Amino acid sequence: MKPTITAQDIQSMVSHWLSTPPNGYLGSDYGADPQSLLQNPMAAGIGDAFIGKMREDVPALEAMPAGAVNVFYVDALPDRRELIVDVAGWQERVS
Repeated sequence: MKPTITAQDIQSMVSHWLSTPPNGYLGSDYGADPQSLLQNPMAAGIGDAFIGKMREDVPALEAMPAGAVNVFYVDALPDRRELIVDVAGWQERVS
């Protein structure tokens, strides 16, 4: 019987990806720079590029439907913006 990838496995993969800086592995562009999203408007389309890179680097996400992976931010007082990555209802606060 083949081992099944569980939701916890995917959560661990996404958490690892978010905590790995871009080009963190020699010869690979694997990794994320979520802080670069905070100073740009979400309407600029970089959120879609961020999700695309996440799906490329974490192949298990390719099996999920299009709306299952989202990136959004929440303004926190007084002058803070928190980036949140949502994968099928599980949320990871990045900032």
